[in-house]
Parts: sequence; C-alpha cells; structure tokens
Amino acid sequence: MIIRPATPQDAPQMAALLNTIIAIGGTTAHESPKSPATVCHDYIDGPDTITCVVAEEAGQILGWQSVGWHTGDAHIGSFVDPHTQAKGIGAQLFAQTRALCAARGIADVFATIRADNAPGLAYYARLGFADIEAEPDYALSTGQVVGRIHRKLTLR
Repeated sequence: MIIRPATPQDAPQMAALLNTIIAIGGTTAHESPKSPATVCHDYIDGPDTITCVVAEEAGQILGWQSVGWHTGDAHIGSFVDPHTQAKGIGAQLFAQTRALCAARGIADVFATIRADNAPGLAYYARLGFADIEAEPDYALSTGQVVGRIHRKLTLR
C-alpha cells in the first residue's frame, strides 16, 4: 500500500468510497451522496483544500484523508473502506497528513466527530486529538440526535 497525494483522477473512487460510508450510516455526518466533481472541489483541489492524501493498493483507493479550511481553521476528514478499517490505514494516512500540514505551517488541526461514532472517536484519540467542545444536541436532517465532539491537535 502506498500513501500519496490525491489527484483529480482519484475523485471517482474517493466519491464511491465516501458514498458507501454515507449509505451505511453511523460514522459520518455527511448524509447525502457526493459526486466526483464535488469531492474533487471540496477535498482535492478546491480553494479551501490544504492537503489530501489517499491510501492506494493495486489501483484501489482504500482510504483518504483531507484537511481544509472551515471557519478559519484547518479541519480534517478521514474515510477508510469499511472492509479494511482497523488495519492501520488511518494511521498511515495521518502520518503523511501531519507532515504535509506541518510543512505548510499549520499549527492546529480540528476534527468534528459524531458522538455516536465510537470508532472515529477512538481513532482521533489515538492520534492525540483532545476534546475542546461538545454539541450534545446535534441532529441529523432526519431529526435523529447524535451529538458531536470537537477535537483539536496542536502540531507544533
């Protein structure tokens, strides 16, 4: 497996992976499928993108991670194929993401995780992200209250 910068050509596979995670539910606040064009603009080469990397094996994208500007802060999003989670892909993605963010002078990275996403909360805790705020009443568009936890990691 290799970790490399994402390119616009990766957008279809990245969108398919994200849409699979959205369809399963429970681990992302995204509720609507994303087109490859939207994924490309929002995560790969849009004006708010800081960095985006993919984990690729034999031409298949197994996961991806992007950091972009949101409300003036660097926010991270991580997506790993549900069939390959808990195999170290997220840690490898973050090692590259962290180095790229540090090289760009990013001091702090923020993550917002659904409060009912136990694997996501555990993942960001393992990386060293610390809780800074909670939104216990955060609800999905269906009205289901899931809550959100906001975390921060200082890189320097």
